[in-house]
Amino acid sequence: MQLKRMPKKKRLPAGRVALILFLCQMISALEVPLDPKLLEDLVQPPTITQQSPKDYIIDPRENIVIQCEAKGKPPPSFSWTRNGTHFDIDKDPLVTMKPGSGTLTINIMSEGKAETYEGVYQCTARNERGAAISNNIVVRPSRSPLWTKEKLEPITLRNGQSLVLPCRPPLGLPPPIIFWMDNSFQRLPQSERVSQGLNGDLYFSNVLPEDTREDYICYARFNHTQTIQQKQPISVKVISVDELNDTIAANLSDTEFYSAKPNRERPPTFLTPEGNTSNKEELRGNVLSLECIAEGLPTPVIYWIKEDGTLPTNRTFYRNFKKTLQIIQVSEADSGNYQCIAKNALGAIHHTISVTVKAAPYWILAPQNLVLSPGEDGTLICRANGNPKPRISWLSNGVPIEIAPDDPSRKIDGDTIIFSNVQERSSAVYQCNASNEYGYLLANAFVNVLAEPPRILTSANTLYQVIANRPALLDCAFFGSPLPTVEWFKGAKGSALRDDIYVLHENGTLEIPVAQKDSTGTYTCVARNKLGMAKNEVHLEIKDPTRIIKQPEYAVVQRGSTVSFECKVKHDHTLTLTITWLKDNGELPSDGRFTVDKDHLEVADVRDSDGGAYTCVANTTLDMVSASAVLSVVDVPNPPFDLELTDQLDKSVQLSWTPGDDNNSPITEFIIEYEDAMHEAGLWHHQTEVSGMQTTAQLKLSPYVNYSFRVMAVNSLGRSLPSEPSEQYLTKAAEPDTNPTAVEGLGSEPDNLVITWKPLNGFESNGPGLQYKVSWRQKDGDDEWASVVVANVSKYIVSGTPTFVPYLIKVQALNDVGFAPEPAVVMGHSGEDLPMVAPGNVRVNVVNSTLAEVHWDPVPLKSIRGHLQGYRIYYWKAQEGSLKRNRRHIEKKILTFQDSKTHGMLPGLEPFSHYALNVRVVNGKGEGPASPDRVFNTPEGVPSAPSSLKIVNPTLDSLTLEWDPPSRPNGILTEYTLKYQPINSTHELGPLVDLKIPANKTRWTLKNLNFSTRYKFYFYAQTAAGSGSQITEEAVTTVDEAMASRQVDIATQGWFIGLMCAVALLILILLIVCFIRRNKGGKYPVKEKEDAHADPEIQPMKEDDGTFGEYSDAEDHKPLKKGSRTPSDRTVKKEDSDDSLVDYGEGVNGQFNEDGSFIGQYSGKKEKEPAEGNESSEAPSPVNAMNSFV
Repeated sequence: MQLKRMPKKKRLPAGRVALILFLCQMISALEVPLDPKLLEDLVQPPTITQQSPKDYIIDPRENIVIQCEAKGKPPPSFSWTRNGTHFDIDKDPLVTMKPGSGTLTINIMSEGKAETYEGVYQCTARNERGAAISNNIVVRPSRSPLWTKEKLEPITLRNGQSLVLPCRPPLGLPPPIIFWMDNSFQRLPQSERVSQGLNGDLYFSNVLPEDTREDYICYARFNHTQTIQQKQPISVKVISVDELNDTIAANLSDTEFYSAKPNRERPPTFLTPEGNTSNKEELRGNVLSLECIAEGLPTPVIYWIKEDGTLPTNRTFYRNFKKTLQIIQVSEADSGNYQCIAKNALGAIHHTISVTVKAAPYWILAPQNLVLSPGEDGTLICRANGNPKPRISWLSNGVPIEIAPDDPSRKIDGDTIIFSNVQERSSAVYQCNASNEYGYLLANAFVNVLAEPPRILTSANTLYQVIANRPALLDCAFFGSPLPTVEWFKGAKGSALRDDIYVLHENGTLEIPVAQKDSTGTYTCVARNKLGMAKNEVHLEIKDPTRIIKQPEYAVVQRGSTVSFECKVKHDHTLTLTITWLKDNGELPSDGRFTVDKDHLEVADVRDSDGGAYTCVANTTLDMVSASAVLSVVDVPNPPFDLELTDQLDKSVQLSWTPGDDNNSPITEFIIEYEDAMHEAGLWHHQTEVSGMQTTAQLKLSPYVNYSFRVMAVNSLGRSLPSEPSEQYLTKAAEPDTNPTAVEGLGSEPDNLVITWKPLNGFESNGPGLQYKVSWRQKDGDDEWASVVVANVSKYIVSGTPTFVPYLIKVQALNDVGFAPEPAVVMGHSGEDLPMVAPGNVRVNVVNSTLAEVHWDPVPLKSIRGHLQGYRIYYWKAQEGSLKRNRRHIEKKILTFQDSKTHGMLPGLEPFSHYALNVRVVNGKGEGPASPDRVFNTPEGVPSAPSSLKIVNPTLDSLTLEWDPPSRPNGILTEYTLKYQPINSTHELGPLVDLKIPANKTRWTLKNLNFSTRYKFYFYAQTAAGSGSQITEEAVTTVDEAMASRQVDIATQGWFIGLMCAVALLILILLIVCFIRRNKGGKYPVKEKEDAHADPEIQPMKEDDGTFGEYSDAEDHKPLKKGSRTPSDRTVKKEDSDDSLVDYGEGVNGQFNEDGSFIGQYSGKKEKEPAEGNESSEAPSPVNAMNSFV
């Protein structure tokens, strides 16, 4: 039988007590679960659980501990052999065995030596069921011997020769670690030229003078004893060819001649290994190390290849500057020929290493413990491999099977023992030994024959909770010999569960592949064999899965801002939910900036380090879900750095820099600025910008500038801070490239010419000593150019010039190096003087009552004595006969007409007025003399509205109107027109009455009017030019007292009061009914009734017959506003005019365009519009209201 521990096939989610389940692996083999209660009852042969390594190197300064631990039932006893014979520990006082264990402790620290206990030890653990043995444990003390004394001669050699410094460390146990240092315990530097070999020697491919030193020391470190031994220092002196020739010459006579030749370059040769081929043997699983070190000048480079194959990718490493090839976990497939190639400029050589991989024994199938029932069959199999192939031998209870007691149920067949019809006496421990020349393997496997009724090891009434739609695994760990059969039932009276819906595992576990809500219930497991039966109940609950219904979202935020993530979770209410936030799969930083509130995570004052993946983890006791979002922290770039100037030429330089961090937003461009420390220190100017992919820029420079540059990076969020300035670069001086701009020639006085220009700045000067050469001459003369060189100024005055003469001017820049290019010639004029002549033949044409047109003859250009700017008209309103007497006190208006205009329009004149005007020419100096005054009169116009209109003394049938004349009659008034019409109680307008009133009247009484009637009046004045604007008013005639008294008597009658009360009662009842209906969902159509009784629309007054339509007001009985304007049959129309605005002048502050068009605003006094009158304060009388009701 076979005893074997098997892992259970599946396990349930968290929260369930995990049990180790075992089942029948073969028809004839049982598994014994490691259940403590079960193991207390079952007998079991010994099993070795812990032992010391096969090759056990001990520290001789400490006690020796040789481990041997075993288990079994009953507990085993222990014994030892040493070097193949029994080791009686009772006879050696220094040796003790740990109670309940086989571990030995040898106390050599008090007395004794470790070498005394060197040998091969083996432990045996025995009980009534058999004996198990340990490996052969070879105990050896570690050794760290000293270097043998030797005298080392100094080594002297020429520069370029090869050299090998031998180490040859003493043999230690285990072998030491070798390294080279100097007297100061500093490791000697190694390179492709100088390196340490696998044997510890120090190899020089060629020596250099700097290799000269007296303290080349080889150290051996013995790790087991923590000691370091050192060799005697080696002195090396490298001399050059010149030193060697001097030494030889000093030691030779004059007749002898010798000269050392310079060391020549040479092709590579191998220092190790020797010859063209070599062999290497390594064991399977070890590290294969192949070494090739070559000398030569120049230093050779080493390459490795495998003939007829490739080097394994993931297991190949190069050490010691590729002089050592290492392959880890080497296997038989790595056998073959490896070639190292040494190459320099003069040639190449190669060496082939034939590698053979051997193998100590390794398991293919180690024997396993067998637990069998009486009468059953079983097998023990022991299969191993190695190179060469290992030999298999068997032992029984530590004794070779050939001489062990005979067992009729046992048969040996090479690597297999076959058991048939076993009985309890067949129990034993068998050992399998697989060995070859490179090592051995030893395995213990027991055969335990048991007869046991079924036992169920799973706890009774275990509750399993499973998430819906996931597998449910219900445990039924069992044991019995013979192997029991297991069945499952659901509910109290359920039938056995079948494989078509459920999965029944061999270890007794019941699997429900997709658990649903209806899977909830009680399940019963029943185990049976021929010796009995056992059963157990478990319970299953199905829970809703946890889901994240709103996941955190990807976020991109700027540094310093706040970001939040949301994670909404839905879960089974019977389970406890825990939400945890992670950053990059680790805990959140312990920082107050991180705030977790239920399902929200907020990060304030975001920093660069906060970028990463944030994960919301929702946990219950049964399941876990998670969702992640990435936070990208962006910001303006960090400033560039490491600015460097290269390729420095007179007019260009190359600037290079290193970009700063882009802070997760790609850099789109770099902006380059410069500072001129010589002329404008501290002021930075834009130089250029380049693509964000560039880190260099070729910059164009100007002469004589002390440049410094700085760079700023730009991304989508903005511009970085400037970099640190570059080093300064002063360019050479040169003549100016440009001349001054904005050159002008204008006179400030009639006899001078002022030449001005915009000077060059320091950056444009291109060198020291900046000056200007100013040249001028008359345009129409034959004079030579007059010139003067002035300092760095912006103006030069030429005196004694004729008045307003054209001059040719040029200004040229120069400095200490030379002149700028020939400048452009500009034209200017000497100073202006006031014009000498007034415009002549001034003519006025009155267009209408508010507009006049003025014409004049131009002034000759020579008389203008300056730049013609235009003509100016002065005009004013004057009284006839007093033109000269009161001129000083008259307010004059001015219009200016630009350039050479000889006519213009005077707008905004007052009708029926007397005006005077004169014209003057204007140049840059001022105005010329005025032309003789011209007078003209404007015709009559229509008047303004009467200043006021009042209705006084209302009676039953008459109304009296009083008014004030128009404030602006604009002519002689001929008459007034009065129109009026009644307004009835429904606001409808009656027939219109038209009445003419003499112009000398300011009061008028209307008679034969209707009593208690409202009237509307329209009133305006007229001149010969037509009708003016109208003013309106409303008034009401008085009430007849007799009728009013009768109406009052009716209102005081009892029958009338009763009638009114009945009507009020009916209205109250109607309102109550409507309220009840409304509460019940009915609708009372008040809005429709209001719309049905709406006022009629206002009808406009008809223009053809002067009549008016219906009158309507927005509010009931609200009187119309006084002064309102309504059209009449005598509407004043705007007079037609053919004049263009081009002919209008400008006020004092106005302007005209080139063709004289009016673009300003007339500056004369503006007439005020008549103000609207106040609304009438009269209200309709109660009598009228009563009449309307009746």
